[in-house]
Amino acid sequence: MSTGAIEPTWADAQREAFVASRANRVARNAVTSDNVWKAARDVSHMRAYHDTFSVSRPRTGAVTNQRHSGRCWMFSSFNVARAATIDLLDVDDFEFSQTFGMFWDKLEKANMLLENVIARIDRPFDDRELQFVLANGLGDGGYYPGAMNIIRKYGLVPKDAMPETACTKDSSQMNPQLERLARRDAAQLFHMRAAGASVDELRAEKGRMLEGFYRMLAVCLGEPPATFDLEVAVGPKAKVPADKLVEQEGGPAPDPTDKDAKPRRILRDRGITPREFAERYVPFDPTDYVQLVSCPGATRPFGHAYHLCLMDTFVGGTPLRFLNVEPEVIDTAAVASLRAGVPVEMGCDVMQQFPRHIDDFPGVLALDTMDYEGLFDVDLSMGREDLWDLGETAFTHAMTFQGVELDDDGKPVAWRVENSWGKENCKDGYLVMSADWFHLYGGEVCVRREFVPAEVLELWDTLPAEDVMPWSGMGRALAPMS
Repeated sequence: MSTGAIEPTWADAQREAFVASRANRVARNAVTSDNVWKAARDVSHMRAYHDTFSVSRPRTGAVTNQRHSGRCWMFSSFNVARAATIDLLDVDDFEFSQTFGMFWDKLEKANMLLENVIARIDRPFDDRELQFVLANGLGDGGYYPGAMNIIRKYGLVPKDAMPETACTKDSSQMNPQLERLARRDAAQLFHMRAAGASVDELRAEKGRMLEGFYRMLAVCLGEPPATFDLEVAVGPKAKVPADKLVEQEGGPAPDPTDKDAKPRRILRDRGITPREFAERYVPFDPTDYVQLVSCPGATRPFGHAYHLCLMDTFVGGTPLRFLNVEPEVIDTAAVASLRAGVPVEMGCDVMQQFPRHIDDFPGVLALDTMDYEGLFDVDLSMGREDLWDLGETAFTHAMTFQGVELDDDGKPVAWRVENSWGKENCKDGYLVMSADWFHLYGGEVCVRREFVPAEVLELWDTLPAEDVMPWSGMGRALAPMS
Protein backbone atom coordinates (compact mmCIF):
# COMPACT_ATOMS: atom_id res chain seq x y z
CA MET A 1 0.00 0.00 0.00
CA SER A 2 1.32 3.43 -0.92
CA THR A 3 2.25 5.70 1.97
CA GLY A 4 2.03 8.85 -0.15
CA ALA A 5 5.76 9.55 0.26
CA ILE A 6 8.07 10.40 -2.67
CA GLU A 7 10.18 7.35 -3.47
CA PRO A 8 13.90 7.94 -4.21
CA THR A 9 13.65 5.78 -7.35
CA TRP A 10 10.92 8.08 -8.70
CA ALA A 11 13.10 11.14 -8.08
CA ASP A 12 16.03 9.48 -9.86
CA ALA A 13 13.85 8.77 -12.89
CA GLN A 14 12.66 12.38 -12.98
CA ARG A 15 16.22 13.67 -12.97
CA GLU A 16 17.23 11.42 -15.84
CA ALA A 17 14.18 12.47 -17.88
CA PHE A 18 14.83 16.16 -17.19
CA VAL A 19 18.48 16.23 -18.27
CA ALA A 20 17.69 14.14 -21.35
CA SER A 21 15.63 17.01 -22.77
CA ARG A 22 17.51 19.77 -24.61
CA ALA A 23 14.59 22.19 -24.02
CA ASN A 24 14.77 21.57 -20.28
CA ARG A 25 18.49 22.27 -20.23
CA VAL A 26 18.08 25.51 -22.19
CA ALA A 27 15.22 26.65 -19.92
CA ARG A 28 17.24 25.79 -16.80
CA ASN A 29 20.25 27.77 -18.00
CA ALA A 30 18.13 30.79 -18.94
CA VAL A 31 16.16 30.94 -15.70
CA THR A 32 19.07 30.29 -13.35
CA SER A 33 21.05 33.02 -15.14
CA ASP A 34 18.38 35.71 -15.55
CA ASN A 35 15.25 34.61 -13.65
CA VAL A 36 11.80 33.60 -14.87
CA TRP A 37 10.28 36.70 -16.48
CA LYS A 38 12.97 37.37 -19.06
CA ALA A 39 13.14 33.72 -20.00
CA ALA A 40 9.35 33.40 -20.35
CA ARG A 41 8.44 36.53 -22.31
CA ASP A 42 7.37 36.07 -25.88
CA VAL A 43 8.92 39.06 -27.62
CA SER A 44 7.13 38.53 -30.93
CA HIS A 45 3.69 38.71 -29.32
CA MET A 46 4.62 41.47 -26.89
CA ARG A 47 5.72 43.75 -29.73
CA ALA A 48 2.46 43.22 -31.61
CA TYR A 49 0.48 45.43 -29.24
CA HIS A 50 0.29 49.18 -29.91
CA ASP A 51 -0.69 52.19 -27.82
CA THR A 52 -3.29 53.45 -30.32
CA PHE A 53 -6.98 53.66 -29.47
CA SER A 54 -10.02 54.74 -31.46
CA VAL A 55 -11.74 56.00 -28.28
CA SER A 56 -9.56 57.98 -25.88
CA ARG A 57 -9.66 61.11 -23.74
CA PRO A 58 -7.46 63.83 -25.28
CA ARG A 59 -6.51 65.29 -21.88
CA THR A 60 -5.85 62.92 -18.99
CA GLY A 61 -3.38 64.85 -16.82
CA ALA A 62 0.12 63.80 -15.81
CA VAL A 63 0.58 60.23 -14.62
CA THR A 64 0.49 60.05 -10.83
CA ASN A 65 2.66 58.00 -8.48
CA GLN A 66 1.46 56.25 -5.33
CA ARG A 67 5.07 55.34 -4.48
CA HIS A 68 5.48 52.63 -1.81
CA SER A 69 1.95 52.81 -0.48
CA GLY A 70 -1.24 50.88 -1.09
CA ARG A 71 -3.30 53.84 -2.30
CA CYS A 72 -4.03 52.70 -5.87
CA TRP A 73 -7.80 52.83 -5.25
CA MET A 74 -7.55 56.46 -4.16
CA PHE A 75 -5.32 57.47 -7.05
CA SER A 76 -7.60 55.76 -9.55
CA SER A 77 -10.73 57.33 -8.03
CA PHE A 78 -9.20 60.79 -7.86
CA ASN A 79 -8.01 60.41 -11.47
CA VAL A 80 -11.63 59.87 -12.48
CA ALA A 81 -12.78 62.89 -10.49
CA ARG A 82 -10.01 65.19 -11.74
CA ALA A 83 -11.16 64.72 -15.33
CA ALA A 84 -14.17 66.92 -14.51
CA THR A 85 -11.89 69.59 -12.99
CA ILE A 86 -9.53 69.49 -15.99
CA ASP A 87 -12.50 70.11 -18.30
CA LEU A 88 -13.98 72.82 -16.05
CA LEU A 89 -10.70 74.74 -15.83
CA ASP A 90 -9.74 74.05 -19.45
CA VAL A 91 -6.26 72.87 -18.44
CA ASP A 92 -4.08 69.94 -19.46
CA ASP A 93 -3.32 68.80 -15.94
CA PHE A 94 -4.59 68.97 -12.38
CA GLU A 95 -4.00 66.69 -9.41
CA PHE A 96 -5.79 66.38 -6.10
CA SER A 97 -3.92 65.74 -2.85
CA GLN A 98 -3.88 62.02 -2.07
CA THR A 99 -2.19 62.92 1.23
CA PHE A 100 -5.35 64.79 2.23
CA GLY A 101 -7.35 61.72 1.26
CA MET A 102 -5.02 59.37 3.12
CA PHE A 103 -5.28 61.42 6.33
CA TRP A 104 -9.06 61.20 6.50
CA ASP A 105 -9.14 57.61 5.25
CA LYS A 106 -6.84 56.47 8.07
CA LEU A 107 -8.74 58.41 10.71
CA GLU A 108 -12.08 57.01 9.53
CA LYS A 109 -10.60 53.49 9.44
CA ALA A 110 -9.39 53.91 13.02
CA ASN A 111 -12.89 54.96 14.09
CA MET A 112 -14.45 52.00 12.26
CA LEU A 113 -11.91 49.58 13.73
CA LEU A 114 -12.69 50.66 17.28
CA GLU A 115 -16.43 50.52 16.56
CA ASN A 116 -15.98 46.96 15.31
CA VAL A 117 -14.10 46.10 18.49
CA ILE A 118 -16.87 47.55 20.65
CA ALA A 119 -19.45 45.55 18.67
CA ARG A 120 -17.51 42.36 19.56
CA ILE A 121 -16.40 43.36 23.04
CA ASP A 122 -18.00 40.33 24.70
CA ARG A 123 -16.35 37.79 22.40
CA PRO A 124 -13.12 35.89 23.16
CA PHE A 125 -9.84 37.35 21.94
CA ASP A 126 -9.42 34.62 19.30
CA ASP A 127 -12.79 35.36 17.67
CA ARG A 128 -12.19 35.24 13.91
CA GLU A 129 -13.99 38.49 13.14
CA LEU A 130 -12.20 40.36 15.92
CA GLN A 131 -8.80 39.09 14.82
CA PHE A 132 -9.55 40.04 11.20
CA VAL A 133 -10.51 43.58 12.20
CA LEU A 134 -7.34 44.06 14.23
CA ALA A 135 -5.14 42.62 11.47
CA ASN A 136 -6.70 44.45 8.50
CA GLY A 137 -8.60 47.49 9.72
CA LEU A 138 -5.87 50.09 9.15
CA GLY A 139 -4.24 48.98 5.90
CA ASP A 140 -3.64 51.28 2.95
CA GLY A 141 -5.93 49.35 0.61
CA GLY A 142 -9.46 50.34 -0.25
CA TYR A 143 -12.22 50.81 -2.77
CA TYR A 144 -13.89 53.43 -4.93
CA PRO A 145 -16.77 53.96 -2.46
CA GLY A 146 -14.21 54.81 0.22
CA ALA A 147 -12.78 57.58 -1.95
CA MET A 148 -16.28 58.88 -2.66
CA ASN A 149 -17.01 58.95 1.07
CA ILE A 150 -13.92 61.11 1.56
CA ILE A 151 -15.04 63.58 -1.12
CA ARG A 152 -18.59 63.76 0.23
CA LYS A 153 -17.58 64.33 3.85
CA TYR A 154 -14.29 66.21 3.70
CA GLY A 155 -13.99 67.57 0.16
CA LEU A 156 -10.76 67.77 -1.82
CA VAL A 157 -7.71 70.00 -2.06
CA PRO A 158 -5.12 70.50 -4.81
CA LYS A 159 -1.87 68.60 -4.51
CA ASP A 160 0.14 71.66 -3.45
CA ALA A 161 -2.24 72.39 -0.56
CA MET A 162 -1.20 69.14 1.14
CA PRO A 163 1.76 67.57 -0.69
CA GLU A 164 3.28 64.12 -0.32
CA THR A 165 5.39 63.34 2.74
CA ALA A 166 7.93 60.66 3.58
CA CYS A 167 5.12 58.58 5.12
CA THR A 168 2.86 58.79 2.06
CA LYS A 169 5.71 57.87 -0.25
CA ASP A 170 6.46 54.87 1.97
CA SER A 171 3.85 54.00 4.59
CA SER A 172 5.77 51.02 6.02
CA GLN A 173 7.01 52.95 9.07
CA MET A 174 3.80 54.82 9.89
CA ASN A 175 1.38 51.90 9.58
CA PRO A 176 2.88 49.64 12.28
CA GLN A 177 2.62 52.49 14.80
CA LEU A 178 -1.03 53.09 13.90
CA GLU A 179 -1.69 49.36 14.26
CA ARG A 180 0.09 49.24 17.61
CA LEU A 181 -2.05 52.11 18.84
CA ALA A 182 -5.21 50.32 17.64
CA ARG A 183 -4.33 47.14 19.50
CA ARG A 184 -3.37 49.08 22.62
CA ASP A 185 -6.73 50.90 22.50
CA ALA A 186 -8.59 47.63 21.89
CA ALA A 187 -6.94 46.16 25.00
CA GLN A 188 -8.04 49.19 27.03
CA LEU A 189 -11.62 48.74 25.84
CA PHE A 190 -11.59 45.07 26.86
CA HIS A 191 -10.21 45.96 30.29
CA MET A 192 -12.92 48.59 30.74
CA ARG A 193 -15.61 46.09 29.75
CA ALA A 194 -14.26 43.53 32.21
CA ALA A 195 -14.55 46.21 34.90
CA GLY A 196 -18.22 46.72 34.07
CA ALA A 197 -18.17 49.62 31.56
CA SER A 198 -21.26 50.05 29.38
CA VAL A 199 -21.17 50.35 25.59
CA ASP A 200 -21.90 54.09 25.94
CA GLU A 201 -18.90 54.45 28.24
CA LEU A 202 -16.73 52.49 25.79
CA ARG A 203 -17.82 54.74 22.93
CA ALA A 204 -17.06 57.85 24.95
CA GLU A 205 -13.56 56.50 25.61
CA LYS A 206 -13.21 55.72 21.91
CA GLY A 207 -13.70 59.42 21.19
CA ARG A 208 -10.72 60.23 23.41
CA MET A 209 -8.68 57.45 21.79
CA LEU A 210 -9.20 58.96 18.34
CA GLU A 211 -7.26 62.02 19.50
CA GLY A 212 -4.14 59.86 19.51
CA PHE A 213 -4.76 58.71 15.94
CA TYR A 214 -5.31 62.28 14.79
CA ARG A 215 -2.09 63.38 16.46
CA MET A 216 -0.08 60.52 14.98
CA LEU A 217 -1.47 61.17 11.48
CA ALA A 218 -0.77 64.91 11.75
CA VAL A 219 2.84 64.15 12.70
CA CYS A 220 3.27 61.77 9.75
CA LEU A 221 1.21 63.49 7.07
CA GLY A 222 0.88 67.09 8.23
CA GLU A 223 -2.34 68.78 9.29
CA PRO A 224 -5.11 68.85 6.69
CA PRO A 225 -5.83 72.48 5.78
CA ALA A 226 -9.02 74.05 7.11
CA THR A 227 -8.77 76.69 4.36
CA PHE A 228 -6.32 77.44 1.56
CA ASP A 229 -5.78 79.88 -1.28
CA LEU A 230 -6.53 78.47 -4.72
CA GLU A 231 -4.45 80.03 -7.47
CA VAL A 232 -4.17 78.29 -10.82
CA ALA A 233 -3.78 79.30 -14.45
CA VAL A 234 -6.88 78.38 -16.44
CA GLY A 235 -7.66 78.08 -20.12
CA PRO A 236 -9.77 80.40 -22.27
CA LYS A 237 -12.79 78.07 -22.02
CA ALA A 238 -12.73 77.77 -18.24
CA LYS A 239 -16.21 77.74 -16.71
CA VAL A 240 -15.49 79.64 -13.50
CA PRO A 241 -16.90 82.83 -11.93
CA ALA A 242 -15.65 85.95 -13.70
CA ASP A 243 -15.00 87.74 -10.40
CA LYS A 244 -12.43 85.06 -9.53
CA LEU A 245 -10.38 85.62 -12.71
CA VAL A 246 -7.47 88.01 -13.22
CA GLU A 247 -5.14 88.41 -16.16
CA GLN A 248 -1.60 87.31 -15.45
CA GLU A 249 0.68 90.32 -15.16
CA GLY A 250 3.86 89.94 -17.15
CA GLY A 251 2.67 86.65 -18.59
CA PRO A 252 3.26 85.42 -22.14
CA ALA A 253 1.51 87.30 -24.92
CA PRO A 254 -1.27 85.46 -26.74
CA ASP A 255 -0.47 83.72 -30.00
CA PRO A 256 -0.91 86.39 -32.75
CA THR A 257 -1.96 83.71 -35.25
CA ASP A 258 -4.86 82.62 -33.04
CA LYS A 259 -7.78 85.03 -33.60
CA ASP A 260 -9.53 83.65 -30.50
CA ALA A 261 -6.49 83.86 -28.24
CA LYS A 262 -6.84 85.75 -24.98
CA PRO A 263 -4.34 86.81 -22.29
CA ARG A 264 -3.48 84.08 -19.80
CA ARG A 265 -5.93 84.08 -16.91
CA ILE A 266 -5.45 83.15 -13.27
CA LEU A 267 -8.19 81.74 -11.08
CA ARG A 268 -7.87 83.06 -7.53
CA ASP A 269 -10.16 81.95 -4.72
CA ARG A 270 -8.71 82.81 -1.33
CA GLY A 271 -9.65 81.28 2.01
CA ILE A 272 -11.57 78.42 0.45
CA THR A 273 -12.39 75.26 2.43
CA PRO A 274 -11.83 71.75 1.03
CA ARG A 275 -15.59 71.20 0.75
CA GLU A 276 -16.07 74.55 -1.00
CA PHE A 277 -13.31 73.64 -3.43
CA ALA A 278 -15.03 70.35 -4.26
CA GLU A 279 -18.40 72.05 -4.67
CA ARG A 280 -17.09 74.86 -6.90
CA TYR A 281 -14.34 73.25 -8.94
CA VAL A 282 -15.01 69.51 -9.04
CA PRO A 283 -18.24 69.13 -11.09
CA PHE A 284 -18.44 65.48 -10.17
CA ASP A 285 -21.13 63.70 -8.14
CA PRO A 286 -19.51 61.23 -5.70
CA THR A 287 -22.86 59.48 -5.19
CA ASP A 288 -23.53 58.87 -8.89
CA TYR A 289 -21.94 55.49 -9.57
CA VAL A 290 -22.62 51.79 -9.84
CA GLN A 291 -19.98 49.27 -8.76
CA LEU A 292 -19.95 46.24 -11.06
CA VAL A 293 -17.88 43.07 -10.71
CA SER A 294 -17.73 39.87 -12.72
CA CYS A 295 -16.84 36.89 -10.53
CA PRO A 296 -18.34 33.69 -11.96
CA GLY A 297 -18.93 30.60 -9.86
CA ALA A 298 -21.57 28.34 -8.37
CA THR A 299 -21.48 30.32 -5.12
CA ARG A 300 -21.29 33.68 -6.94
CA PRO A 301 -24.26 33.81 -9.32
CA PHE A 302 -24.59 36.72 -11.71
CA GLY A 303 -27.43 39.11 -11.01
CA HIS A 304 -26.78 39.14 -7.26
CA ALA A 305 -25.58 42.01 -5.07
CA TYR A 306 -23.03 41.58 -2.28
CA HIS A 307 -21.92 43.57 0.75
CA LEU A 308 -18.39 42.89 1.99
CA CYS A 309 -18.57 42.73 5.78
CA LEU A 310 -15.85 44.16 8.05
CA MET A 311 -14.35 46.20 5.19
CA ASP A 312 -16.48 49.37 5.33
CA THR A 313 -14.27 52.28 6.34
CA PHE A 314 -16.75 55.07 7.22
CA VAL A 315 -19.23 54.81 10.08
CA GLY A 316 -22.39 56.21 8.50
CA GLY A 317 -20.85 56.28 5.02
CA THR A 318 -21.89 54.48 1.86
CA PRO A 319 -21.22 50.77 2.46
CA LEU A 320 -19.29 48.49 0.11
CA ARG A 321 -21.79 47.05 -2.33
CA PHE A 322 -21.06 45.13 -5.53
CA LEU A 323 -23.35 43.85 -8.29
CA ASN A 324 -22.09 40.65 -9.92
CA VAL A 325 -22.73 40.66 -13.68
CA GLU A 326 -21.56 39.02 -16.89
CA PRO A 327 -18.27 40.42 -18.27
CA GLU A 328 -20.06 41.77 -21.34
CA VAL A 329 -22.12 44.08 -19.10
CA ILE A 330 -18.93 45.57 -17.71
CA ASP A 331 -17.56 46.04 -21.23
CA THR A 332 -20.72 47.79 -22.37
CA ALA A 333 -20.82 50.20 -19.44
CA ALA A 334 -17.11 51.05 -19.62
CA VAL A 335 -17.21 51.65 -23.38
CA ALA A 336 -20.27 53.90 -23.02
CA SER A 337 -18.47 55.96 -20.38
CA LEU A 338 -15.31 56.33 -22.47
CA ARG A 339 -17.33 57.29 -25.56
CA ALA A 340 -18.77 60.13 -23.48
CA GLY A 341 -15.27 61.22 -22.43
CA VAL A 342 -15.58 59.98 -18.84
CA PRO A 343 -12.71 57.81 -17.53
CA VAL A 344 -13.51 54.64 -15.59
CA GLU A 345 -12.09 53.22 -12.38
CA MET A 346 -11.25 49.54 -12.85
CA GLY A 347 -9.85 46.68 -10.77
CA CYS A 348 -7.78 43.65 -11.75
CA ASP A 349 -5.08 41.21 -10.67
CA VAL A 350 -2.32 43.31 -12.17
CA MET A 351 0.65 41.01 -11.57
CA GLN A 352 -0.76 38.17 -13.69
CA GLN A 353 1.38 37.88 -16.85
CA PHE A 354 3.07 41.17 -15.88
CA PRO A 355 6.91 41.23 -15.80
CA ARG A 356 6.92 44.66 -14.19
CA HIS A 357 10.63 44.98 -13.46
CA ILE A 358 12.00 44.09 -16.90
CA ASP A 359 13.71 47.23 -18.18
CA ASP A 360 12.31 47.16 -21.71
CA PHE A 361 8.83 45.88 -20.82
CA PRO A 362 6.39 47.92 -22.95
CA GLY A 363 3.52 47.72 -20.50
CA VAL A 364 1.38 45.04 -22.14
CA LEU A 365 -1.08 42.89 -20.20
CA ALA A 366 -2.14 40.05 -22.52
CA LEU A 367 -2.53 36.29 -22.43
CA ASP A 368 0.06 35.52 -25.12
CA THR A 369 3.07 37.58 -24.01
CA MET A 370 4.46 35.41 -21.19
CA ASP A 371 5.02 31.76 -22.14
CA TYR A 372 5.39 30.14 -18.72
CA GLU A 373 3.93 26.86 -19.97
CA GLY A 374 6.51 26.64 -22.74
CA LEU A 375 9.32 27.55 -20.37
CA PHE A 376 8.45 24.92 -17.75
CA ASP A 377 6.71 22.41 -20.03
CA VAL A 378 3.73 22.21 -17.67
CA ASP A 379 0.04 23.01 -18.07
CA LEU A 380 -0.84 26.11 -16.02
CA SER A 381 -4.25 26.76 -17.55
CA MET A 382 -7.18 27.41 -15.21
CA GLY A 383 -10.77 28.38 -15.90
CA ARG A 384 -12.09 31.64 -14.52
CA GLU A 385 -14.25 29.96 -11.89
CA ASP A 386 -11.33 27.88 -10.62
CA LEU A 387 -9.13 30.98 -10.47
CA TRP A 388 -11.57 32.61 -8.04
CA ASP A 389 -12.48 29.45 -6.08
CA LEU A 390 -8.87 28.44 -5.39
CA GLY A 391 -7.62 31.94 -4.61
CA GLU A 392 -5.34 32.23 -7.64
CA THR A 393 -6.74 35.63 -8.57
CA ALA A 394 -8.42 38.61 -6.91
CA PHE A 395 -8.87 42.33 -7.51
CA THR A 396 -5.49 43.42 -6.17
CA HIS A 397 -4.98 46.74 -7.96
CA ALA A 398 -7.08 49.67 -9.17
CA MET A 399 -6.26 51.74 -12.25
CA THR A 400 -8.15 53.94 -14.70
CA PHE A 401 -9.51 53.18 -18.16
CA GLN A 402 -8.71 56.19 -20.36
CA GLY A 403 -9.35 54.66 -23.78
CA VAL A 404 -10.45 51.58 -25.71
CA GLU A 405 -9.89 50.04 -29.14
CA LEU A 406 -13.04 48.50 -30.62
CA ASP A 407 -13.60 45.89 -33.30
CA ASP A 408 -16.09 46.24 -36.17
CA ASP A 409 -18.91 45.15 -33.87
CA GLY A 410 -18.08 47.78 -31.25
CA LYS A 411 -16.65 45.29 -28.78
CA PRO A 412 -13.38 45.94 -26.89
CA VAL A 413 -10.12 44.62 -28.32
CA ALA A 414 -7.78 46.42 -25.92
CA TRP A 415 -7.97 49.02 -23.17
CA ARG A 416 -5.76 52.05 -22.53
CA VAL A 417 -5.01 51.99 -18.80
CA GLU A 418 -3.60 54.82 -16.70
CA ASN A 419 -1.60 53.46 -13.79
CA SER A 420 -0.36 55.23 -10.65
CA TRP A 421 3.25 54.03 -10.57
CA GLY A 422 4.76 57.14 -12.16
CA LYS A 423 5.49 58.01 -15.77
CA GLU A 424 8.78 56.07 -15.73
CA ASN A 425 6.95 52.72 -15.53
CA CYS A 426 5.80 50.87 -18.66
CA LYS A 427 4.91 53.19 -21.56
CA ASP A 428 4.97 56.66 -20.01
CA GLY A 429 2.95 55.32 -17.09
CA TYR A 430 0.27 53.63 -19.22
CA LEU A 431 -0.56 50.00 -19.95
CA VAL A 432 -2.14 48.29 -22.92
CA MET A 433 -4.57 45.63 -21.65
CA SER A 434 -6.08 43.09 -24.03
CA ALA A 435 -9.80 42.46 -23.68
CA ASP A 436 -9.34 38.74 -23.04
CA TRP A 437 -6.77 39.43 -20.30
CA PHE A 438 -9.28 41.74 -18.57
CA HIS A 439 -11.98 39.08 -18.84
CA LEU A 440 -9.73 36.52 -17.16
CA TYR A 441 -7.87 38.59 -14.57
CA GLY A 442 -9.99 41.74 -14.28
CA GLY A 443 -13.67 42.44 -14.03
CA GLU A 444 -14.40 45.39 -11.74
CA VAL A 445 -15.49 48.90 -12.74
CA CYS A 446 -17.26 51.87 -11.22
CA VAL A 447 -19.31 53.82 -13.75
CA ARG A 448 -21.89 56.58 -13.66
CA ARG A 449 -25.49 55.45 -13.61
CA GLU A 450 -26.22 56.87 -17.06
CA PHE A 451 -23.81 54.39 -18.67
CA VAL A 452 -25.34 51.26 -17.13
CA PRO A 453 -27.97 49.29 -19.09
CA ALA A 454 -31.47 49.92 -17.74
CA GLU A 455 -32.11 46.34 -16.64
CA VAL A 456 -28.80 46.24 -14.76
CA LEU A 457 -29.46 49.60 -13.13
CA GLU A 458 -32.80 48.29 -11.88
CA LEU A 459 -31.00 45.38 -10.19
CA TRP A 460 -28.55 47.80 -8.58
CA ASP A 461 -31.39 49.94 -7.26
CA THR A 462 -33.64 47.14 -5.98
CA LEU A 463 -31.62 44.07 -5.03
CA PRO A 464 -30.78 43.62 -1.34
CA ALA A 465 -27.09 42.94 -0.82
CA GLU A 466 -26.04 39.57 0.57
CA ASP A 467 -23.47 39.85 3.36
CA VAL A 468 -20.22 38.00 2.63
CA MET A 469 -17.23 37.63 4.92
CA PRO A 470 -13.71 38.53 3.73
CA TRP A 471 -12.56 34.90 3.92
CA SER A 472 -15.42 33.61 1.75
CA GLY A 473 -14.94 32.99 -1.96
CA MET A 474 -16.50 36.30 -2.96
CA GLY A 475 -14.80 38.05 -0.06
CA ARG A 476 -11.34 36.90 -1.19
CA ALA A 477 -12.07 38.06 -4.73
CA LEU A 478 -13.07 41.50 -3.44
CA ALA A 479 -9.94 41.96 -1.31
CA PRO A 480 -9.01 45.64 -0.84
CA MET A 481 -7.04 46.99 -3.78
CA SER A 482 -3.65 48.50 -3.14
